[in-house]
Parts: sequence; C-alpha cells; structure tokens
Amino acid sequence: MATSSSGGSGSTESTATRRNTKRPKYSKFTQQELPACKPILTPRAVISAFMVVSVVFIPIGVASLFASNDVVEIVERYDSDCIPDNFKSDKVAFIQNQSNDKTCTRQLNVTKHMKQPIYVYYQLDNFYQNHRRYVKSRSDEQLRDPKKENSISACKPEDLNNGKAIVPCGLIAWSLFNDTYSFSRGSTNLTVNKKGISWKSDREHKFGKDVFPKNFQNSSLKGGATLNESIPLSEQEDLIVWMRTAALPTFRKLYGKIEVDLQPGDKINVTLKNNYNTYSFNGKKRLVLSTTSWLGGKNNFLGIAYLTVGGLCFFLAMAFTIIYFFKPRQLGDPSYLSWNRYPGGH
Repeated sequence: MATSSSGGSGSTESTATRRNTKRPKYSKFTQQELPACKPILTPRAVISAFMVVSVVFIPIGVASLFASNDVVEIVERYDSDCIPDNFKSDKVAFIQNQSNDKTCTRQLNVTKHMKQPIYVYYQLDNFYQNHRRYVKSRSDEQLRDPKKENSISACKPEDLNNGKAIVPCGLIAWSLFNDTYSFSRGSTNLTVNKKGISWKSDREHKFGKDVFPKNFQNSSLKGGATLNESIPLSEQEDLIVWMRTAALPTFRKLYGKIEVDLQPGDKINVTLKNNYNTYSFNGKKRLVLSTTSWLGGKNNFLGIAYLTVGGLCFFLAMAFTIIYFFKPRQLGDPSYLSWNRYPGGH
C-alpha cells in the first residue's frame, strides 16, 4: 500500500509540473521535423536551371519585340508650333488670354497600314499627377453618391464656389485636360468615338449615374475643361479617364478611337484647340495615333527585359559548363549531410 501511495503521489506531481510549464505540445510542426525539400546544388542542376530559364525567356522576349514592332504609331508634338510667332517670348500670356484664337492645324503622314481601331491619345510631359496633395484633392464619396454632395473636406482649394459645393470638387477634376482634336482625310471627316474609353469598373462603381456637375469651373480662374451639367458623371468619360491619375510625370491618356483603316500615304489633317496650359511648368503636349497588338501598345521594354534575363542565364549556363568540364571541383559525399545521417531529424 505504501508503495502504491508513493507512486500515485509522484504521478500527481509530474502532471502538475507539466501543467505549469509553457512547453508546447510536441508535434513535428513545432519541432520543425516535417518533410522538406533539401536540394543539393550540383553543377548539373544549376546549369540545367539556367538553361531552362533562357529557353523560356528568350522566345517570349523575341515574341514581345515582334508584337511591339507591329504597332504603328504617329507622334506629333504641337505645344510649341501652335503658338503664334509674336507670342513665342511669352507663351503663358497667350494661353491665358481667353480672347486669343487657339485653333491650330497640323498634318500627319501615315507611312504604314494602320488597322482599326486606331487609338487617339494625348501625351503630357513634366506633369506630376502623382503629387501627394494633388492625388488627395478629390472626393470619391461625392463622385459616387448624390447624397454626399457636401463631402468636400479633402478638396481644398477647389471645394466651394460662392459658398456652394463644387461637383466634382478637387484639383484633379479642376485641371481636366481641355485640348480638342478633329481629324479629316482629304474631304472626309474622321469621326472620333469617345464611348468606352474609360474603365468599365470606374463608370459603374466610382462615378454615379445620378450625380451631375454643379458650380464647376465657374470661378474666374479656370483650370481646364468645363462639363455639361445635364450629363451624369458616369457618362463624362473624358473626366473619368483624367481622374485615374498617372504614376509617372510623362503619361498618355486615351482621347478616343478612329474606327476606319488608314493606308500608307494618307495625309491626316488635324484641327486642334490648343487650350491647355502646360507652359507655366515647362510641360510638353503630344498627339499620338496608335494601333495595338496582342500585347497592347508599343512598348519595347518588356521584350528587352525578357531577352536580357534570358541572355544572361544562357551566358551563365555556358560559363558554368566550361568551368565544369575544364576545371571541375570534387563534390562532397552527400551521405555525411545531417538529414541523410539522421533521417528522423534526431
């Protein structure tokens, strides 16, 4: 009986000790004993990996460059040429004077076949849409919900006009691009389709169908284009495109689409209104006509990046192969590795 009592007391004491400790319950996960892949980087494995990367990346890079080169693009800078000679020394005065005629004509020469749809972009240089205060100067609630018309706390200084809320408020909307373009080929006008140029998600979720412009650009200092107060914001696609701010100081935004083919030798006459003031900050304006490929617009960077990585991997694979054959190093015995000597991890 004494022995039994002593054994019971010891069992109780050990149980209490286990309860008081903070040691986690044993498992292979907590003890890091789960099966794991522990590859040995042999020369053959490394050379094979580099070759696989090069074989995959180089064809992708070549295909990307071919797709980019298939894109036909016409770029025309017009901000300097559309200033009269007598205002060349003071471009800001010309652009700020509302009584000056801002009409300008340009001619674009088509050198390659351009298959429809042909996308019309405007490009701005040295315009920092990513500036912190500029990006914050908007009210997403106001753009989406007519009941939030007075949600303008983030829109200063373009929040109120004569004590009434501006819709849409903020610096982004206030600085809306307002140059316009019209195109003709000979005596035929080329219609620019401006429907569907914005993101569908923006039209359906970010800009309300029952939110209309109010008190917009009514002050003496106008930043850009005006808006039709009878059209809801969800249908004002120029505004929607503009308010998706760009990440870089040089950017393009879609103006519309020309839905006819252009043939080599065609001369496209452009009548534009040079209204937008880029002269105050030494900005540049360009008109761009571009086709697209399966990869999008003209952009050689992706193809060059793939070719660079693929070529570097191929070079390293060849270099390692030469070293492996002409100056090999003896490998250690893998059986001495800890996970091979003690498979159970002990």
